[in-house]
Amino acid sequence: MDLHELVPAPGSVKEGKRKGRGAGTGNGKTAGRGHKGQKARSGGGIRAGFEGGQMPLARRIPKRGFNNIFGKTYEEINVSALNAFEDGATVGTEELLGKRVISKCQDGVKVLGNGEITKKLTVRAAAFSETAKSKIEAAGGKAEVV
Repeated sequence: MDLHELVPAPGSVKEGKRKGRGAGTGNGKTAGRGHKGQKARSGGGIRAGFEGGQMPLARRIPKRGFNNIFGKTYEEINVSALNAFEDGATVGTEELLGKRVISKCQDGVKVLGNGEITKKLTVRAAAFSETAKSKIEAAGGKAEVV
């Protein structure tokens, strides 16, 4: 099969309706817009969420909380997850993604202190809890903040 032989599945592509092309087409004159009114005008229509002057739902419901636009979203892993790596390895974000310890990484990784670590590793992460840092160093490894 070549690129020029590719065709869409039968029935998946329909010809568009040509509006305003005479009375015989069934879509002539007003071109499916009806007679007069806001939606018949050029540029007419209302914005999303407009409720005819009634207070819109988005403004009626109470607002709660605060969204910090400067906040960082860290992926959290425990030190027990680091046992998946071989002794003496350097563990960073790419290695964690490669071993599927984490599935995504937005602003970095934070290592938490739950569980035990038995291997001597150099761990490079955005943040460490005090417990995690002490456990990594007690096992003979290094905790480097990136």
